[in-house]
Amino acid sequence: MTALSRAHSFNTAAAQYAANRPSYPPALLDAVEELTGRPLAGARVADVGAGTGIATALLRERGADVIAVEPGDGMAAEFRRALPDVPIVRGDGNALPLADASHDLITYAQSWHWTDTDRSVPEALRVLRPGGSLAVWWNTTAFDVPWIAAQHERIANHCGVRQPSLARPDDSRAAQLAGFSGLRFVRRQLRWSRVVPLDTHLANISSHSAFLVLGETGTQEFLTDERARLREIFPDETVEETYLVDLLVAARP
Repeated sequence: MTALSRAHSFNTAAAQYAANRPSYPPALLDAVEELTGRPLAGARVADVGAGTGIATALLRERGADVIAVEPGDGMAAEFRRALPDVPIVRGDGNALPLADASHDLITYAQSWHWTDTDRSVPEALRVLRPGGSLAVWWNTTAFDVPWIAAQHERIANHCGVRQPSLARPDDSRAAQLAGFSGLRFVRRQLRWSRVVPLDTHLANISSHSAFLVLGETGTQEFLTDERARLREIFPDETVEETYLVDLLVAARP
């Protein structure tokens, strides 16, 4: 299964994604403002790979002038339902449908690893204004929480793939950012958690591409077994999910 096929698999589960995926803590947006050296309020922001608009909504709440860029039909349709007043254009990070030097900030929430950095970094530099910034982030696995680490291993074994969006992004992505002349980046990691019903937790993990490409039979088999395991840990069927947000911010010269 190619990376492109996995990326497009989200379009078949856009509503599930929107309803169950975690958002991001307020501290993340605070860190973006700190590391970019400017408030989000009034900033022209392009949220690339916007999906169903989870990060876009937070940026707008901070007062940013946001436009979303999304390649997928299903995800874009769900975005329009959730954020009908926010403009969205079709495209991806490898070929941004945006004018030169037109934005103060370009963001990628859970989507940078789907790009070809040999193309997406030059595209970001083209679209950013001088002094603008690129911010990419992921909710990554808190491996120091025993039950989360054990579940991650079960997912990897069942699906036969270690999905970046379920684990820590490959550090080579950060190295690739540093490989472009004149581009400097800083990294920040933020810990946070949310408490959700067991059903939401299971719907969340099965909305990742590793399961979406697996098919209904293989997914349901895993979820049935996983529900039984987690009921032993969380008898009230309330699950605390813990995340580390991995944030990279690069400033355009």
